[in-house]
Amino acid sequence: MLVDSVSATTSTTSTKSTSSSSSATSATDSYQTFLTLLMKQLEVQDPTNPVDTTTFTTQLVQLSGLEQQMSINDKLDELNSTVSDLSSTLSSSLGSGSGAVNYYGKTVEAEGSTTPLQDGEASWEYDLESAASSVKLTITDSSGNTVYSDVGSSTAAGTHEVTWDGVGTDGKSYSSGTYTLSVTALDANGKAIDTATRFKGTVTAVDSSSGTAVLSVGGVSLSADKVLTVS
Repeated sequence: MLVDSVSATTSTTSTKSTSSSSSATSATDSYQTFLTLLMKQLEVQDPTNPVDTTTFTTQLVQLSGLEQQMSINDKLDELNSTVSDLSSTLSSSLGSGSGAVNYYGKTVEAEGSTTPLQDGEASWEYDLESAASSVKLTITDSSGNTVYSDVGSSTAAGTHEVTWDGVGTDGKSYSSGTYTLSVTALDANGKAIDTATRFKGTVTAVDSSSGTAVLSVGGVSLSADKVLTVS
């Protein structure tokens, strides 16, 4: 039996760095403009009728506020840089050498269509570029023999989850091995729709002897740097 479900996905783009940079530039420009105007004001004021003390004090307070904003922006930029460096370091550590051992026993997701049958289940995700009129799901074993096929119930555009319980179309139960999911999606005119497939599985071994960590997901080899998610 096949469990086929759809989950909504939303594409987001990070703008934190751009916003921080724009804010810092704006604050710097405002500070320079304000300081220039203040100095010009002192230069051209009438000595017999100087700027009112209250007004001048207010201007100094505003100038101080701009200085504080610039200081905060500088610290935020430093923080963003530190977080970015730390993220890169962690990714590098997990992807090579002894750090890759942290993947052991974890469930990972990566691009691909072949995954092992683990604990009685094999799991995939596939994306439909647009809504389909029909979707056919075919599962083959390591020898290329079809063990299960069905018409998918989810035809909407987006990401779909597929879980196979190891029971073939003929009712035969499979307990081990690696299996490949093929997705054939057609639109209302019978034209093929682009699809992308990812597999999920538990890491059962880690080999970093070559210097580049290679994960074994129930017999399926996967380079650590190809992992999309870890849970």
